Amino acid sequence: MKRLRWQRLITVGTVAATVGSGIGLTIGSADPAGASSSKSPLTIALIVSETGPAASQFADGPIGFKARVAQQNAQGGIDGHKIVPLVIDDQTSPTTVVTAVQEAISKGAIGIVSDSPLFFEAAKYPNQAGIPVTGGTFDGPEWGTQPYTNMFASDTGSINPKYPVNTLGGNFLKSKGGTVLGSYGYGVSPSSTRSAVATAKSFEHAGGKTGIVDTSIPFGGVDFTTEALVAKSKKVNALYAGMDNNSNFALATSLKQAGVKLKVVTFPTGYEPDVINSPAWSVVQGFYFETTFRPTAIPNAGTVQFAKALQKYQGRPPAQFPTFNIYESWLGADLMIKGLQLAGPNPTSAAVIKALRGVKSYNGNGLLPISINYSTIFGHDLAKSCGWFMQAQAKGFVPVSTTPICGTDIPGTQTATP
Repeated sequence: MKRLRWQRLITVGTVAATVGSGIGLTIGSADPAGASSSKSPLTIALIVSETGPAASQFADGPIGFKARVAQQNAQGGIDGHKIVPLVIDDQTSPTTVVTAVQEAISKGAIGIVSDSPLFFEAAKYPNQAGIPVTGGTFDGPEWGTQPYTNMFASDTGSINPKYPVNTLGGNFLKSKGGTVLGSYGYGVSPSSTRSAVATAKSFEHAGGKTGIVDTSIPFGGVDFTTEALVAKSKKVNALYAGMDNNSNFALATSLKQAGVKLKVVTFPTGYEPDVINSPAWSVVQGFYFETTFRPTAIPNAGTVQFAKALQKYQGRPPAQFPTFNIYESWLGADLMIKGLQLAGPNPTSAAVIKALRGVKSYNGNGLLPISINYSTIFGHDLAKSCGWFMQAQAKGFVPVSTTPICGTDIPGTQTATP
């Protein structure tokens, strides 16, 4: 749910194969001020799952997108061109996401930001139309495969379509005392399955033993009675689960009730302010949650600017630290804006694509742990996979370290289906 580097193999792409269909679209726009009205406006569309099975993870995505656009408009837009934000709900539907992308194109969007687990279903349309796409790589391999050179991942730069195993996950679990791993994923989601398999291989590479790799979990499953008994019989003491929060937390609860003694737990989702006041908070005490993006709890100039913009333009107080999808949509908008700025006084989609492919150093103003070179990254993942681990403690999430923890790909490995 990204790489795919260890932590990005998972995330919210876990919903991709579980969705239904729909046809309605939700379209909205902010009302930013500051840009000149003397030049033609530039529309940027956000495709996001505001409703449907993925809404629990994605519904807040527009917050980051709208805040970044509003901030730019307050600074004069793009050389006097006001940016018009267009938010379209794909309803977590493989058919509606196609309609949503076609809607964005028909509305004259100069660029599209993807914060959707289903964008791969519609990627061919902006490619055929010559429209740039920025956003997150958690949905599929199109971010690094031909002919999709119009796509620019604002979180990882691109992906390696083979999805190699990375040392990061296994090394971290082993460093915290894990010796026998239970690794779990949804059977219907290739990304979730890959993450479970990759983490097990990474753990074995670090010197650990795999007790269980269970990729048969039904999407959204919360009954883990049988799985907990199996984990106890296998003497599992390390846990990784590349599923959504409800499943991850239910699994942890069942393991605790069955008497499984866990030394270390890592989840790629769940670092969210709402988790702190949820019923699951007592269960996840001591667990580790990974984030690709620099937490606002470890401030730098970029996180301070980010937090201030969220509060000023979207009314989100700093105590409500940004979620994964708020980061994703902010960075998607930020990279698209950079392309527009570099594309000349009257930018076109083609000029934006050319400009972005020439960007040799991008880190989202310090929100990313590693800078991206878009002139060389397509079809590859970054040389290092880095992120921060946040531990759940009594009063909130506490960073394991102020600097990102990194891993590298293990040569000759892959988790993609041959």
